[in-house]
Amino acid sequence: MKSITYARPIEILLVEDSSTDVLLAQEALELAKMSNRLNVVKDGVEAMAYLRKEGKYADVKSPDLILLDLNLPRKDGREVLAEVKADPVLKCIPVVVLTTSKAQEDVLHAYGLHANCYITKPVDFEQFANVVRAIDQFWFTVVTLPTVGANGR
Repeated sequence: MKSITYARPIEILLVEDSSTDVLLAQEALELAKMSNRLNVVKDGVEAMAYLRKEGKYADVKSPDLILLDLNLPRKDGREVLAEVKADPVLKCIPVVVLTTSKAQEDVLHAYGLHANCYITKPVDFEQFANVVRAIDQFWFTVVTLPTVGANGR
C-alpha cells in the first residue's frame, strides 16, 4: 500500500486528563514516526474552547483527528462528543473515543452520538503503542479526511 505524504504535520487533539495516558500517547506517536503534532487538553471545557478557537486557543490549527477520553473533569467526553457532532463545522472532524470503559452502554452511547470509532485503552504500553500506531496509520494513511476550518474555525 502506498503511503500518503502530508504537506503539513497532522494535527491531533488528545482530550485526556490522565498525565500517564498523555505520556503513553506521546511516546507511542513518537515510536510510530508519523509526521504529527499532538495537542493536549485536560478536560471537556478546554476541549471545546480549543475546537472553537476561543481565548488562548484563538490561533491554533483545527485538528485532523480528536482522541477523546469519556471520563473527564468539568465536562465529560460524552458532552464534548455531542457538542462536536452538533456543530456544523466541527462535526466533520473524526472523533476516536479512547477510554478505559468497556461498558456496552458507553459504547452504544458514543456511537449514538456519532463517534467515528470506540477503542478501549490497553493497560500495557506495547499494546497501547500498537493501538496508537493503528489509529495513526488508519486515519492518516488509509482514510481521506476533510479540511476543517473553511468557515473561519
